[in-house]
Amino acid sequence: MGRTRELAAARSWLASDTGRLVLCGGEPGIGKTRLAQELAGHALALGRQVVWGHCVETAGAPAFWPWRQVLKAVGADPDVVLAHDAEVPQDRFRVFDAVAAALDRDGLVVVVEDVHWADEASLLVLAHLATRPRGLLFATFRDPCPAVADLMRSAERIDLHGLSADDVARLAGDEHAATIMELTGGNPLFVTEIARAISDGTWRADQPPRSVRDIVTARLARLPADAGELVRTAALIGRDFDLDLAAAASGVPISALDEAGTLLDATGHRFAHALTRDAVEASLSPAERRARHRRIAEEMADSTHYADVARHWQACGENEQARAWTIRAARDAVTRLAYEEGVRLYRAAAALGDSHEVQVALGRAAYFAGDLPGCVAAAQRAAELAGTPEQVAEAALVLEAAPGAGVNAVATPLCDHALSQEVSPPTRARLLAQRSHLAFYRGEQHRLDALSREALALARGDDRALAEALHARQEACPGPAGRAERLELAAEMIALAHRTHSPRGAMWGSLWRVHALLESGELAAAQEELPALARACERVGGQVPWWHLDVVTACLAQAQGRFAEAKATGRRAYDRMRVVEREPASGAYFALQCGLACHLTPTEDGLALARHFHDPPPRFRLMSKLTRAFLLLRAGLRDEALECYRGAGPVEQWDLPAFFVLPGLVDAVLVTSGLGLADDLRLVLPRLAEFRGEHAAGNGVAYMGPVTLALGRGHLALGEHDQAVTDLTSAADEASRAGAPAFAAEARWHLAAALRAVGRDADAVQRAADHTIRSLGMTAFSTTELSSREHEVATLVAEGLTNREIARRLVISERTAQNHVQHVLTKLGFRTRSQIAAWMSTAPSTPADG
Repeated sequence: MGRTRELAAARSWLASDTGRLVLCGGEPGIGKTRLAQELAGHALALGRQVVWGHCVETAGAPAFWPWRQVLKAVGADPDVVLAHDAEVPQDRFRVFDAVAAALDRDGLVVVVEDVHWADEASLLVLAHLATRPRGLLFATFRDPCPAVADLMRSAERIDLHGLSADDVARLAGDEHAATIMELTGGNPLFVTEIARAISDGTWRADQPPRSVRDIVTARLARLPADAGELVRTAALIGRDFDLDLAAAASGVPISALDEAGTLLDATGHRFAHALTRDAVEASLSPAERRARHRRIAEEMADSTHYADVARHWQACGENEQARAWTIRAARDAVTRLAYEEGVRLYRAAAALGDSHEVQVALGRAAYFAGDLPGCVAAAQRAAELAGTPEQVAEAALVLEAAPGAGVNAVATPLCDHALSQEVSPPTRARLLAQRSHLAFYRGEQHRLDALSREALALARGDDRALAEALHARQEACPGPAGRAERLELAAEMIALAHRTHSPRGAMWGSLWRVHALLESGELAAAQEELPALARACERVGGQVPWWHLDVVTACLAQAQGRFAEAKATGRRAYDRMRVVEREPASGAYFALQCGLACHLTPTEDGLALARHFHDPPPRFRLMSKLTRAFLLLRAGLRDEALECYRGAGPVEQWDLPAFFVLPGLVDAVLVTSGLGLADDLRLVLPRLAEFRGEHAAGNGVAYMGPVTLALGRGHLALGEHDQAVTDLTSAADEASRAGAPAFAAEARWHLAAALRAVGRDADAVQRAADHTIRSLGMTAFSTTELSSREHEVATLVAEGLTNREIARRLVISERTAQNHVQHVLTKLGFRTRSQIAAWMSTAPSTPADG
């Protein structure tokens, strides 16, 4: 009644083939459940399956409670679907994916009631499902509810309001309609309860009830003693209650509930409304509540609903029992990967009695929940409560090194203090590995070698410590100088993984190997490693391992000139990871865009990231400036590229991240060459020349070709043509041997220009370059050649001159200059002057007839 518009919307949702999340909000008793029931009825009539999950108002429900009910209803085992091990925070997404897979069935309608009471982990599942809904998700909530704010971006919202005066009259009769409307504001539950009171004779016009509580209290008073006792005990269990538990705790047979039908729904073990349960509980004195809570707790001695047992013990004043059960509940929540619930429960346990162990567990749960401030605070508190050196170390190891400075500022002194204590060799190895990670992110590259070497030496014999030490040592061996050792570390990590049956270890070992082979220019060998990496990623499960695989797969495709595959795989990787951790997702995807821009016109995605890139951690800001300047230049945006490059500061002060020295220097050469910054180019070239014969590929995110290619282009830009010929000849050979045909074609393209500049024949080289450019679809290059005058005009356009300025420079009329510009645009198939500028950054430095 009074819900015509809402019911029409419900029918349209069911008729649609598009999955969606619908959020239904309103005050208590406004009819959210009733609308959900009507929706369910329509769905069942259409032959659709409908499943329900109920969030509960008490704090004792197990983690993922509504989803456990939903999974059970579709025939899935919640303990199997929700059972996943976690080694890093992102592993939790495997649970979300598993829930989504279990609910991936045609026509399914999922109703989740009272999400304002949901635990955070359950809300995260709902948010995950909302990003790609398969069927209809219908969730109800009580206003106000801050928790649904984040869901609104991917949901439709429907707000329910009170009934009209006519609807109230139809429900309760005309005689008292005006009074009831004034009392209830049209709230359907209140109106219905008053109508029921009129029917059963408890309504008094001279003393109308002021709330649902008044009505329930009057109805409760009329129950027989046994029924009242059983109902009051059930109210303390919750809106949904276990009949056997209520009967055992009250000492009253279940059959007594036959007299309480007006307070319960059709199931017989659920109160008609949350307000009904609240009213029954409110009828109890504090002493009566404590006594009943104690009896319920004692009856639940063997229960696995640990948080519920803790709630009852705390309600009767038994804090030691409550603390013990709360800790059990917190451990269970973390085991189920409901980290936010684990954090809440550990904090509740600490409030009942703090300890080092509780704070360590709290810190680890907070870390996995992504609550870094909470993790830091717990680690500091754990250190304060530590009573032994091993406990001091345990507190320090709660924190993990991160790119940002915030966590590291606390983690570093904690780790240094722990290292000053006498601890076991495995513990010291773990601390040294942690300190090495911290030094890596703090830019203290000079400290990594000693810290990681000692960690690795002490870790032998302890598998956990060895895995952590191998990670630390791998970070300490960047660039070409450390590549051989990184391959050895990869082999040892893979062997350790096989010995300990660790798919994650196998994944890291395979990744390190692929990265090292990419840097060696052994692209075919790297490609052969991908099946082993894929098997390891499949065993680990979750979005993050597949992201790692997609990133290196896209990088290899880009390096080998399979551009369409690189684009698609790179985009898939970005979409996988951005919902988990946006910064690494954006960083890897942008690096790939730069690699693709070596040979293709920059994409809209790449340009958007270049212009609106997130603020990276301090250690990576220089690299960010150089890569953004490179892509902006490739897009023909010279002024923006120059501004970005100037933000990098003086070349003499550059300190590039260890694993990105070569890609950073290559970007710098190409940017300074393209912008005509000869002085900076002369400073950068000698630094890059130290790596002659190597390949530029930073951490498997993008391949930038042989170093000699960038060197040759730099010397060409400086007019050092003989050296350019030498370097570009080497680059073409090195790229061909590596299996990077696009980079070989690029080298030959520029080599042809260098050969012409020294008066040598370039036709064969140019034809070879043009053939590959056409076959691979290298849109950043053109095989169309310009005349000397057109080349001269294009050069001036690239410098940013107007037609009038070009005319003055060449001593021709402005109309002639305009015609030359138009001829260049037509020959090259361009529409804008900025496209000419971008093309000239890759075009030969001399024209075909010059």
